[in-house]
Amino acid sequence: MSASITRGQLLSRSAKGGATLLVAGSGLGRFVETASAAPLPNGDLAYARLLVGVELLASDFYSQAIAAANSSAAVAWYLKRAHLNEQAHYQSVAGILAGAGLVPAVAGDIDFGYPADTFASQGSIAKLALQLESLSLGAYLGAVAGLQTPALTGGLAQIASCEAQHAGYFMTLLGGKTFKSSFPAALTIDQVSNILDTFTA
Repeated sequence: MSASITRGQLLSRSAKGGATLLVAGSGLGRFVETASAAPLPNGDLAYARLLVGVELLASDFYSQAIAAANSSAAVAWYLKRAHLNEQAHYQSVAGILAGAGLVPAVAGDIDFGYPADTFASQGSIAKLALQLESLSLGAYLGAVAGLQTPALTGGLAQIASCEAQHAGYFMTLLGGKTFKSSFPAALTIDQVSNILDTFTA
């Protein structure tokens, strides 16, 4: 990628613009409308910026995992499905910022990096996929708990449910226990930001 922004810039980005986004999903199409209806609290915008970063990371990871072409046909199908889900999630959370008259970060804004040999095998891909899906789940749960705009929480809870499905699949693939936690942990903005830092150049 030719350009990059820091984690801090991602969280504080507030340039005005006329971005138009197609927001996917019947349960999520209201995001732009909600953000346009009244000014959103700064805290809600901070969560939206954070979730945009989480989704950009997830989409980038799945794109590279698919390109590695070293997974079984069955696993490759799930990688592609997860990639499509994350792209739909991105459009939705980016729509919160667009609806507020802000310009969300896009893929070309951030250079992501991964540990050595992340894409060397199906197992290594699944291992990091589980880590990133756990991050995504925690980020959305934290946002649902912290948002001040009730109209946004239902759609974000739907996304959290999808991330939990992803995490469960990769946990099973790795031979782990998928039902070990009755209450998955929510993550704070700082916790998510610190983890994102480890994947940004």
